[in-house]
Amino acid sequence: MDENEDVYLLGEDIIDPYGGAFKVSKGLSTRYPERVIPTPISEACLTGFVTGMAIRGLRPILEIMFGDFITLCTDQIVNSASKFSWMYNGQVKVPIVIRTPMGGRRGYGATHSQSLEALFLNVPGLTMVAPSHFHDPGSLLQNAVLIMDNPVLFIENKSLYSRQLITSECAENANTLESIKITSVANKLFPTVTYNVDLNAHSDVTLIVYGGMAPLGVEAAKALYFEEEIAVEVIIPSLVKPSPILDILPSIKKTGKAVIAEEGVRNAGWGAMLASEIYESVYEWIDKPIKRIGAEEVPMPCSKALEEEVLPQISDIKDAIIDLIIN
Repeated sequence: MDENEDVYLLGEDIIDPYGGAFKVSKGLSTRYPERVIPTPISEACLTGFVTGMAIRGLRPILEIMFGDFITLCTDQIVNSASKFSWMYNGQVKVPIVIRTPMGGRRGYGATHSQSLEALFLNVPGLTMVAPSHFHDPGSLLQNAVLIMDNPVLFIENKSLYSRQLITSECAENANTLESIKITSVANKLFPTVTYNVDLNAHSDVTLIVYGGMAPLGVEAAKALYFEEEIAVEVIIPSLVKPSPILDILPSIKKTGKAVIAEEGVRNAGWGAMLASEIYESVYEWIDKPIKRIGAEEVPMPCSKALEEEVLPQISDIKDAIIDLIIN
């Protein structure tokens, strides 16, 4: 908002002192009172409104309070915002960013805990970005807002709001063998992080995770390294759509084995799409069938104990990798 006066922020309950349901927008309405606009509770209307703003030359950010409510935005995203540039032969651009918190692990129940990204995987013209605690979310958001000229769905996993950013400098300063590398072959604006518990160890398997699954994937990799002497290379893309396949293939070529873990429902999910692309691209490199991990195909329970049964856990990742190595 400092760099470009065309950037506006709209959303429900974003005015100070509240600053949004997860306080991400706190302070912005005080600093930019003319460009932070509180809205009624009507996600469909809001998405159409910011689409119109973008067509007129502005760069609006829309904050949807919970990712579950993105279903109310679907018609405007699918049938309007993502298509207008093609429909009008490139004469208009639609640079909107829709920020929304996805995911569970907080006991919020069936309508406030879902990961619904997979609903938008086959929508042409839409980009999806999901930061992890290994990515600088501010830089990713800045790239989405100031550089992208097409609609971007910016997914913020709830469980990551309280986590500290981990960078390559953090790993070096901790005086460990851990390695964090950033690659950006698929898209330079939204890079992929490669994590190794021990850079000197030969990687046995590739684990692919994004967003809120990144902490679980890394913890599983650490446990497998120290308990089972299995070296896992964890690939953490920030780009969900288009596919980050180009950033993943170098690791697959080394290991020949892949496990894909996502928080969304496993059936017809991101992992299914990615596994298909891996097989189509480099099937000759794959030693074992790709394993996919995701949420159970049931509504999210309110009970924390039941929620843990539905959502993928560190133990699920460990079991899948051990099974892949042994069998």
